Amino acid sequence: MSGTSDRAREVYETGLRNQHGVENQARELLERQLERLENYPELSARMRQHLAETEEQARRLEELLSQLGTSHSAVKDTVMSFVGNMAALMHTTAPDEVIKNTFANFAFENYEIAAYKSLLTLAEATGHNAALTALRQSLQEEEAMARWIDEHIAATTLKFVGRSAAGQTAGV
Repeated sequence: MSGTSDRAREVYETGLRNQHGVENQARELLERQLERLENYPELSARMRQHLAETEEQARRLEELLSQLGTSHSAVKDTVMSFVGNMAALMHTTAPDEVIKNTFANFAFENYEIAAYKSLLTLAEATGHNAALTALRQSLQEEEAMARWIDEHIAATTLKFVGRSAAGQTAGV
């Protein structure tokens, strides 16, 4: 049984480090997209709110890692930040950039939801009950953002089409 609990702790610590890297990637994605959303004020406002949540989620993860006597991985954080920047740049050349970003953001939020659910399971399995509140808070924030995107896919799509048909800059 000890081997199983030791392995669960290793997986949990790795998961926390990985999620910290994912939050860095999310921050980069959000920052790059926000630079190009001047024609979508409602989307921009919600993404700014989620950027602040993302920064807080990274801080929470750092605190949880510290409680376990370890820290986040600077290498993973750097790589994930780079990946976030590259992912954001890939869509900037697309004529329907805002729609592609909406799809990608929805998928990314659902990835984060799954990750936080897994981390909650691992926190419980390892007896790290002090982590449950922080992980649940982050999960709720990700679920709220995914829900918001889902509820605004149609409006974002139609706004893009309207701007495009009017000859206005449609990508951003």
